[in-house]
Amino acid sequence: MLVIPLGLASRRKSLPWPAFFATYAGDTLWALLVYLLVRFIAPRRAALTVAAVALTFSFAIEFSQDYHAPWLDAARRTLPGRLVLGAGFLWSDLVCYFVGVLIGLGLDVALLTARRPDRAAGA
Repeated sequence: MLVIPLGLASRRKSLPWPAFFATYAGDTLWALLVYLLVRFIAPRRAALTVAAVALTFSFAIEFSQDYHAPWLDAARRTLPGRLVLGAGFLWSDLVCYFVGVLIGLGLDVALLTARRPDRAAGA
């Protein structure tokens, strides 16, 4: 419940975010949200499978930004389109997506371990 508001807030120019956070947090949180949505849709899948799907989806969206069909560019000019589809390809976004999915995977594994202490001990 915090990922969406924090991600939207990270894009607000009126808030005094540190430059690094303002530049990279939105894309990182976007990928974390993708991970969480995939986990919600497929709760019984292995965490690594969820991470692979989330990362593949995130990378596909980023690479699609080099495709400029008129209808797609029109969608990207809207606020929802820009938030979901992005506006332009950046290599740094791929790093952010990797970090966001890695955070999701880490949280997922930590929560699974906390729920099943017998597996954490190797039993």
